[in-house]
Amino acid sequence: MYRVLELNPQLKPFEGDIELRMELYRNTKNRLLSGGGTLKDFANAHHYFGIHHLNGSWVYREWAPSAYQLYLTGDFNGWNQTSHPMKRLDNGVWELVLEGDDALWEGCKVKTVVDVNMTRTEHIPLYARRVVQDPKTTTFTAEVVDNRKPYPWTDGDFKAPQSLYIYEAHVGMAQEEGKVGSYREFADKVLPRVKKSGYNAIQLMAIMEHPYYGSFGYQVANFFAASSWFGKPEDLKYLVDKAHKLGIRVLLDVVHSHAVKNTAEGINMFDGTEWQFFHSGPKGDHPAWGTKCFNYGKDEVLHFLLSNLAFWMTEYHFDGFRFDGITSMLYHDHGLGTSFDNDAKYFSLNTHTEAITYLQLANELIREVNPNAITIAEDMSGMPGMCLPIEDGGIGFDYRLAMGLPDMWIRTVKEQKDEFWDIGKMWGDMCLRRPGENTVAYVESHDQALVGDKTMIFRLADAAMYTDMNKDCHNAVIDRAIALHKMIRLFTLGGGGEAYLNFMGNEFGHPEWIDFPREGNGWSFHYCRRQWSLRDNENLKYQWLGDFDKDMVALTKKHRMFTQRMADLRLLKAPEQTIVFSRKGLLFAFNFHFNRSLTNVLVPVEDAADYELVLSSDDEQYGGQGLVAHMTYSTKEFDGKHYVELYLPARTAIVLKEKKHKKAKKTT
Repeated sequence: MYRVLELNPQLKPFEGDIELRMELYRNTKNRLLSGGGTLKDFANAHHYFGIHHLNGSWVYREWAPSAYQLYLTGDFNGWNQTSHPMKRLDNGVWELVLEGDDALWEGCKVKTVVDVNMTRTEHIPLYARRVVQDPKTTTFTAEVVDNRKPYPWTDGDFKAPQSLYIYEAHVGMAQEEGKVGSYREFADKVLPRVKKSGYNAIQLMAIMEHPYYGSFGYQVANFFAASSWFGKPEDLKYLVDKAHKLGIRVLLDVVHSHAVKNTAEGINMFDGTEWQFFHSGPKGDHPAWGTKCFNYGKDEVLHFLLSNLAFWMTEYHFDGFRFDGITSMLYHDHGLGTSFDNDAKYFSLNTHTEAITYLQLANELIREVNPNAITIAEDMSGMPGMCLPIEDGGIGFDYRLAMGLPDMWIRTVKEQKDEFWDIGKMWGDMCLRRPGENTVAYVESHDQALVGDKTMIFRLADAAMYTDMNKDCHNAVIDRAIALHKMIRLFTLGGGGEAYLNFMGNEFGHPEWIDFPREGNGWSFHYCRRQWSLRDNENLKYQWLGDFDKDMVALTKKHRMFTQRMADLRLLKAPEQTIVFSRKGLLFAFNFHFNRSLTNVLVPVEDAADYELVLSSDDEQYGGQGLVAHMTYSTKEFDGKHYVELYLPARTAIVLKEKKHKKAKKTT
């Protein structure tokens, strides 16, 4: 019996379905590797296809089985569409050999001309490593990248941190100026901030080439091209190299769930058919996103996508991936409008088993390339086994995003007054995760920061942020917002998962949403940036929030808190909206009540010990009132049980560290 059934005994009726999935995985893997070797050997398309310099010549290959004829055109031949025809080989493969070292060159602009039914159209080569947009015509063209010029990597001794504190970031909007930021600006200016804040991983979105800047990178056109919005390929390598020097993992937000419909810029209709990479008919169109859906049952598609993962890890040294849109892949209806309220919905005809097989193969490949790599699944459905090893009947991810937590916080803050917050329900949501599977906890990601939604700080403070964030200003709305912003983050970090994520700027309460340049805002960059100067200004309250975030990350990291999977609930006083839990020697205590401070709160603990106050959201350095003394709390004994007695002011969270065992003071 697979371990997924041991951890989830309620899935016993679906044992046959799980076995069928595993059989499909084994059969697919055996078919792909029928010639021997490993998945790493199989995922080699980027070494064969595309444009490469080989032994004094340039060789260009493509897979286009339905095309009548292919040509290469570009700067090298004065953009003559037909002067350089490609030769058809077996299995739909085309090849062109250009003799001479100088036949092509770095930066030479090229396109592929595809002849279908005597009609010629121009396309970007499928394996293009750099794609640029002409500022005058706005059209996109591939540029040759000379493979004879390897990047001088210096990260050979990089050791990835074991814990995972993720700083989610968008390179283009990571600068303060009203422009598109660059890879090198991010490396030189933002990475030191990430390091100083205590985060040990960055998750980069919008890296895969996308023609529309405002898509946030989620409508990929060219899968092997690092986005030219932010610089050249070597600039991205510089960013990753520098991150590794700082001890920071780099995760790629990979989009294999769909692709743009564009034919001139993307891979759609490359050989003249809609079924080259995607399903034909309505099945190949995503009804909500207006994009194309991959056919994961096709070996050539698996070759393309698996090679893509290997490429980003070997060419750019990425340390793993956050897989976007997993729910859309797992179900034929893309999970749209589906409430996953019973287990049968995970094992039905609606389940896309070929997509599950692809994800299993992807995770296996990634570990073959880099055993220390990390994979994270963005799945809102709660598919069982998502983060269990494949041999256990799982899909193989390391973590899933705890997507229910931001929703919980939005509902709580938006729909309920403070005095009606249900702390027991909040704690239940915090603990709601699949047994044996790791989750990434977070309060908000980029989704909550976009126009049309609100960040947590803006939900709490609203317009008062624009007038009363100076430290000399006193505003009850701001006081509440700052207090709860700190508490909500600490509560989520301490109790919500086995890793933690923050979107850039949210740690210090960035005041404005994200709105990409578009026609509706006059193509303005005003809201498409991060105002780091607010965090640095000692006269503003943003500093309080940023400092608290830094210190809570440092504290939990120091105590290796994530090595204990679940926190232990110590005390829950629902009417008083007070909760205390422990995790890895740290005692987290919260009083969410808006005006009721509590004295003599007796918290049951395991043993007699001394507890030292190590973090208080009420400290003056974090914008609090300094009501909780930094002191040692000794346990007391009542009826043979041990307690620590605490003072918890309203809207305050404190963390105590267990110091050492001692005899408890007996109290009658």
